Amino acid sequence: MTYETVQVRELEGGCGAEVLGLDLKAMSNRQWDEVQRAFVDHGVIFFRDQTLTPEQHIEFAQRWGQIDINRYFTPVAGYPQIAEVRKEPQQQKNIGERWHTDHTYDQIPAMGSILVARELPSKGGDTLFSNVYRAFETLSEGLKKTLRGLNAVHSSAHRFGAAARKASGSDHVFHNADQVGDVLHPVVIRHPLSGREALYVNPDFTLHFEGWSVDDSNPLLEYLYAHVTRGDFTSRFQWRDGSIAFWDNRATWHSAQNDYQGERRLMHRITVAGCALQAATA
Repeated sequence: MTYETVQVRELEGGCGAEVLGLDLKAMSNRQWDEVQRAFVDHGVIFFRDQTLTPEQHIEFAQRWGQIDINRYFTPVAGYPQIAEVRKEPQQQKNIGERWHTDHTYDQIPAMGSILVARELPSKGGDTLFSNVYRAFETLSEGLKKTLRGLNAVHSSAHRFGAAARKASGSDHVFHNADQVGDVLHPVVIRHPLSGREALYVNPDFTLHFEGWSVDDSNPLLEYLYAHVTRGDFTSRFQWRDGSIAFWDNRATWHSAQNDYQGERRLMHRITVAGCALQAATA
C-alpha cells in the first residue's frame, strides 16, 4: 500500500506502523485521508514529535467520532473527555499491564483510543500491541468455524467493582464502582471498517463463552490468549516525548509494560466511541 503525503513505516513484528512527516495540528485534506487509511490498514498507528495541547487532543479525537468518556478513570482537571493513565514513583502496580483491549465491557464498545505521552520515565514503559486479525487468520479452519458460532461474556465488575478493587490491593483510584456489569459480544467479529474477521476476546475483560461454564471456557480461552500474543503477531512501541499512539480496539490488543519502578509516568487517553459489533460468518 502506497501513501503520497505521509510516510508509513511498519513496526518490527506483526502490528502497527508509524505515520511520519505530518503535523496533526495542521493536516491537509489529503494527509487526513491517508491517516485514516493507515489506521484501517495497520490497526494501530503512531505519531512522533507532536505537540498537542489538551484542546488539540480533543479536536483530533473528534475528527474520528464522538468521545466515549471513561467512567472509571480519573479525568484530567478541566478536561472530562481525557482520562489520566498515571503511575507515581511509589506505586508498584501500573494500569493496563495485562493484555486487553479497551471498553469491551460496554454494550457498544469503543472504536479506538488515542494515548498522548505527557511524562515519561527515563527508561522502560513501552507498550506492546498484538494483531487480532492475523491471530484469527492463522487458526485452523475447524477452530475458526467453532469460534464463529460463539459469543462471550465480558465484564467490568472484576476489575472496577468495589469488591474487586479491595481484593486486588491496588492503590490506583477509580470511580463509579456501582456502574459495572456484564455484556455479550461475538467471539469473532466482522470489523466495521476493514471488513476483516477479528478475534474479539481478551484476558482482562472476557469471563467465559455464552452457555459455557468458566471452567469449560478457560482451556480454550487460554489457548487463544497464548496464540494472540505470539511474537510474530506483536510489536513493541517505545515512547518518547511527543509520541502519540492511536489503536483500534477491534483490531488489536495492548499491554503497558511495568518496568520503571520508582519513576513517574503520565499519559492522557481519549477513547473514541464505536458501534455495535456484528458476528462474522464464513
